[in-house]
Amino acid sequence: MSNEILIFGAGAIGAFYGSRLATDKNVNVSVFGDYEWQPTRTFGNASEAQKAGVKWDYVIVSTKALPDVSDDSELLQGLISEGTAVVLIQNGLGVEEPYYRRYPQASILSAVTITSAAQPDHGVIKHNKWTRINSGPYPSDSQAATKKNRLLNELLVKAGIKDALPYDAAKMQLLRWHKIAINAAFNPSSVLSQGADNASMAQDPDLYEHLKAVMEEVFTAAQKVMGQPFPKDFASAEQILNSTKRNTSGSKPSMQLDWESGKKMELEVILGNPVRLAREKGVDMPRLQTMYALLKMAQTKRECASKSKM
Repeated sequence: MSNEILIFGAGAIGAFYGSRLATDKNVNVSVFGDYEWQPTRTFGNASEAQKAGVKWDYVIVSTKALPDVSDDSELLQGLISEGTAVVLIQNGLGVEEPYYRRYPQASILSAVTITSAAQPDHGVIKHNKWTRINSGPYPSDSQAATKKNRLLNELLVKAGIKDALPYDAAKMQLLRWHKIAINAAFNPSSVLSQGADNASMAQDPDLYEHLKAVMEEVFTAAQKVMGQPFPKDFASAEQILNSTKRNTSGSKPSMQLDWESGKKMELEVILGNPVRLAREKGVDMPRLQTMYALLKMAQTKRECASKSKM
């Protein structure tokens, strides 16, 4: 019996994981879009996918998380049935809630990946290194979601993704906070420093101190919000920065790439939501709040300038 998997957002991350899962002859992988990699089916949009009449085992969402622009969970209407697992491979905090509210019949799986993959040209995905992915049920460890999560990880390992590990719901949210610490440090700092790459920032003494302080601010807030400490196997700020120093490939964070191309940045899920969640628990995050305010205004001003030219 084949597993039917639909990729919603087949960019660098979605296409990479879809192509790996498709190496299993018992997995059919379908996508939205037009790509040279030959999926089982290709749909131009969600309506076409719905008309196909396929009962999807997994719908993997790997789009940019932009809740200030649109609620992408609405686009999956008619595709989610009893037994479907919605897998959210997205940056940020709070990305699961819209899907959880809209699709109570589904299993919601939250996933965090560290994958060095990019899309240098249309239809071309370049994978450099790193293929770690962790996933866990949201918001709690229901029996159905836990089973779906275990089966997904088995498929990923079979597809050659050796660093695929299932987590329980609580550890998964701690991991999301941990990834936020990295994203909230490097992404906005690259934009504010006019495009500095990750290694250059980590190697600069003043920016090193800034990045370390941002990560530690997130780590402190996360443990208060979650009410538990990070697992001992989660990397410290110093370990992350020292590893980044050695990666001299010149890679830039996704937020900087979005800024350079004139796209909307993931400000809400990477900066805004952590600030708001922490504030609800009486915890201030002054560094994140400052970067959030500055970049939100910069984005607004650029959008206004763009509209005035039309």
